[in-house]
Amino acid sequence: MAEISGSIAAVESSVIGISSTNSPRAKASSMDPKNVDWCEERNKSLRARYIYAIIFFIINLTAWFIRDYGHSVFPPPYYKEACGTAGHDCFHTLGVLRVSLGCFIFFFLMFLTTFIARKLYEACSKWHSGWWKLKFFLLLASMVVPFFIPPGFIHIYGEVARVGAGIFLLLQLISVIEFIRWWNKYWSPDEQNNQRSCSIALFTSTVFYGVSICGIVSMYYFYAPRPACSLNIFFITWTALLLIVMMVISLHSKVNRGLLSSGIMASYVVFLCWSAIRSEPVDEKCNVQKPDNGKFDWTTILGFLIAIGAIVMATFSTGIDSKSFQFNKNNVKLEDDISYNYGFFHMIFSLGAMYFAMLFISWNLKDSATEWSIDVGWASAGVKIINEWVAATIYTWKLVSPVVKQYRVVNNEQTMQP
Repeated sequence: MAEISGSIAAVESSVIGISSTNSPRAKASSMDPKNVDWCEERNKSLRARYIYAIIFFIINLTAWFIRDYGHSVFPPPYYKEACGTAGHDCFHTLGVLRVSLGCFIFFFLMFLTTFIARKLYEACSKWHSGWWKLKFFLLLASMVVPFFIPPGFIHIYGEVARVGAGIFLLLQLISVIEFIRWWNKYWSPDEQNNQRSCSIALFTSTVFYGVSICGIVSMYYFYAPRPACSLNIFFITWTALLLIVMMVISLHSKVNRGLLSSGIMASYVVFLCWSAIRSEPVDEKCNVQKPDNGKFDWTTILGFLIAIGAIVMATFSTGIDSKSFQFNKNNVKLEDDISYNYGFFHMIFSLGAMYFAMLFISWNLKDSATEWSIDVGWASAGVKIINEWVAATIYTWKLVSPVVKQYRVVNNEQTMQP
C-alpha cells in the first residue's frame, strides 16, 4: 500500500512539473535572455562608439576636401538647381554645410532609433552595435541627399547650425567642468591616504597654475607686444582676473575647494583665451608668430590635422559622458544594462556635425575660409572668448551654489521659527 501511494505521489509530482514548464510564466522565463554573453554584447557596444568616431573623422576630412579642393577635383554637378552655375553652391562654404547636413541627418536618425535603448538584448541596442552594412547605405544616402537641396534651404540649415554649435559648446563646457570636479574629488585628501593625497594634489595644482601663469605671460609677449594691441591686452588681462577670482573663491573658508580644481580650470580658461587670439585674422602689429608669406608648411598642415582630431575627441568625450547630465547619478547598473546612453551619444554627434561646420567656415555663412585654415576670423575669436567667459561663470557658480543653497535653507528655518 505504501509502494502504491509512493508511486502515485511520484506521478503527481511529475505531472505538476510538466504543467509548470508549460505554463505561460515558465515560457516567459525560458524566453528571458539569461544565456546571453553580456560581456561580449557590452564589448560590441564599446567598439561601436569608436567606429562612429572614425566615421565622424572621415566626414570631417570630406568636408575639408570639398571646401578646399572639391571645385578643382570634381566635375561641375549637373543639377544646377542645387549646385548653381559651375557647381559653386556645392563647394566651398555651402559644400561644407551640405556635408554637415548629411552627417547631422545620419546621427539624428541614429538618435531617433536608439534613444529608448536601456538593455543590451533590446533590438535598439543591437542596431546601435551592428547592422553595419545597412548603416553604410544609410550614411551614403544621408550624405548624397543634401547635394540635391536648393541653396536657400542650406542657408537656413547654416543659421540653425549656429545655434546647434552653441548648444554643443555649452554641453562640452558642462562635461569638462564635471570632469574637473571629479578629478578634484578623486585626489582630495582623505583619512587613509592624507599625506599622499595632499602631496599629489599640491603638486598637480602647482603645475597647472604654473602653466597658466606661463600662458598669460607668453600671450602678453606674443600677442600684445605694444599698447596699440588694446583688444588683446583686454582679453589677456580679463583672463588673468578670472584666474584670480576663481582661485580666491575656491580658497574661501565657506567654499574650501582647494587649489586643484581652480588650477585645472585656470589652465582651461587660459587655453580658451589663447585659442581665441590665435583665431584672429592676420595682423602683423599684434601677432609676431604669424608668417607674412602666406605659404603652408608642415606645421600648418600638422596643426590643421590636430585641430580636426580635437574636434573628434571633444565630440566623442562629450558623447560618452551622459552621467554629467543626469539628475540622479547614483543609479545601480545591472549586468544587462547598456554601458552608456546611445541616444545621448548620437545626439552629441549630430550637434558635433553642426559644430565642425561652423569651424570650417569660421562661423561665417558668406565668405569661404582660406585653404588649410580652421576656425579663423573675428567671429571665431568672439565665439571662443564668450565660451571662455561662460566657462568661468559656470565654474564659479558650481563653487558658490552650495553656499547659496545652504544660506537659503538657514534663512527659511529662521523664518519658520516662532
